[in-house]
Amino acid sequence: MRETRIHVDAPLAAGQQVRLPGGPTQHLLGVLRLAAGAEFVLFNGDGVDYRARLLDADRRGATVAIEAAGEVEPVPPLTLRLGIGIAKGERLEFALQKAVELGVAEVQPLFTERTVVRLDGERLTKRAQHWRGILIAACEQSGRRRLPRLAAAARLADWLGERQPGGLLLDPRAERALSDLPPPSGPLTLLVGPEGGLSERERAAARAHGFTGVRLGPRILRTETAPLAALAAIQALWGDFRTTPA
Repeated sequence: MRETRIHVDAPLAAGQQVRLPGGPTQHLLGVLRLAAGAEFVLFNGDGVDYRARLLDADRRGATVAIEAAGEVEPVPPLTLRLGIGIAKGERLEFALQKAVELGVAEVQPLFTERTVVRLDGERLTKRAQHWRGILIAACEQSGRRRLPRLAAAARLADWLGERQPGGLLLDPRAERALSDLPPPSGPLTLLVGPEGGLSERERAAARAHGFTGVRLGPRILRTETAPLAALAAIQALWGDFRTTPA
């Protein structure tokens, strides 16, 4: 039976009682249909799961007792960061969800030359809130105790100019495969384009900023498939697919 895990944006500690806001309360009562006395897990992204028991609830919120704190989630052997071109429809949402399941520590949505989605102002704010909800839900499902960081959406050129050089650029035209590369010595950034990929000018800019182009076999993968295949391969080569879970 899958363990019920609920994210709450609040400090947590064993022995305290917490009043949950409407969102988590609705999930506990309306979706999971838990009753007073039910046990579940709370987490706030600090790396720890907290055993909790539902005391009472109404339309305004639920009161829970935190009974114990679990072990701290181990720091992964490889910190993975994903820069991904904003795609339309559910493609980006799918990629975000699965990237969390695959252990990415930071997500950077990017506006590129071939991004067709137009977002700014209030629309962008609402979409960013939606993306954060996807990251949280993926953590709840996958058992992650640390919440990945969602960076503010940025233009690719601005992002390249503001960050430290280096990373991997997914490019079906590249000559090198992941297995041709040495293990990374620090955090690893993966850059993936939207539908249609990055333009030649953007690929050149990324390479000029220290990105190494890599291909994933002989096939051209869709924008929601490519980062997931790459993240899984990276984890298998150098990351926590090689380690025993704590």
